[in-house]
Amino acid sequence: MTEPPLLSREEVLRIKLELLQREHRDLDDAIAALDGGGRADQLTLRRLKKRKLMLKDQITRISDEITPDIIA
Repeated sequence: MTEPPLLSREEVLRIKLELLQREHRDLDDAIAALDGGGRADQLTLRRLKKRKLMLKDQITRISDEITPDIIA
């Protein structure tokens, strides 16, 4: 029996990055829809925005890990 090929660490990080970016975009759309309606629950909006900021931090961290800054 053959084993499926394993992904490299960078490939796993790129997949995770894509998922986080997609969730970030979805949250952005949800926040805009709730805020645009004018009847948004402020607590829900705050929670969504906090989650969005947390995702942005994770996206930045993973992006930096994939392509680190090289000081020349």
